[in-house]
Amino acid sequence: MSLDPLIIQSLASRLLSSAPAATEPEELVPDWAPLTPADRPPVPAAVLIALVRRPEGHTVLYTERSPDLRAHSGQVAFPGGKIDRADSGPAAAALREAHEEVGLVPEDARILGFMRTYYTGTNYLITPVVAEVEPSGPFIPNPGEVHSVFEVPLRRILDDRTYGRFHVSRGGKQHSTWQIDHDGHTIWGITANLTRLFRDLALGEAVA
Repeated sequence: MSLDPLIIQSLASRLLSSAPAATEPEELVPDWAPLTPADRPPVPAAVLIALVRRPEGHTVLYTERSPDLRAHSGQVAFPGGKIDRADSGPAAAALREAHEEVGLVPEDARILGFMRTYYTGTNYLITPVVAEVEPSGPFIPNPGEVHSVFEVPLRRILDDRTYGRFHVSRGGKQHSTWQIDHDGHTIWGITANLTRLFRDLALGEAVA
């Protein structure tokens, strides 16, 4: 057996078997502190960390957002978005968004579990949903939302040498995020931080 299935089997045992319970707003700590605290409840969202089965080994799926979008245009992201009222939960929302954004067929995905929620400085409460995907067709970006789709080998994601630091200034305050450079793409911010949390969990260096 190759290394990837063993890693995924081990990862599945460390993930939460159900979506994490809601956290009281006063207990949430954002990934960066905005100058003006949020005056409304956090917006529930979900992203799909898709481990795609390929002949050469598993990969992790990413999207490059359309440059025409008002928010986070051109940035690299996992498929995902807000959890709608019609969604049965974070997994349903993540799969729906992945289908809308890149044509991922929900039936091609096997949900492995959930990571802890991630609270952003922009007041989104994100539930990462981890799934193994055996695609029945190509991923095709929705031009209204996604400029391109690309995959990073899982083994590169797990390599500590893959990660650097991205420094950013907001409101006169400096902070940094993880950064991954891959094939002309720069992954930073929320997506890089979630990737690093996923990596640490997969290798047993963190808890779900």
